[in-house]
Amino acid sequence: MKIVIWILFIASLTAICVGFWTNLDYSQKLIGFGTAGLFFLVFPLFSYYRWKGKKLEDYMLTKENLDKMRENQKSNKY
Repeated sequence: MKIVIWILFIASLTAICVGFWTNLDYSQKLIGFGTAGLFFLVFPLFSYYRWKGKKLEDYMLTKENLDKMRENQKSNKY
């Protein structure tokens, strides 16, 4: 999965750079497809890859988590 994300990232950046630096008839399409590839392929795959196997409840602001944060702040003060 990591290699696929890197390949798509490099391909999108290459399409954007080629679109900017060449004077082709379809250079604006290259820029557009490169940007769309980053936002609709690379970013969701990267997010899925990084969040796979983690509990979402650990990152939500629930009453229990807020109480834990307050206790940690009190114990860390000098």
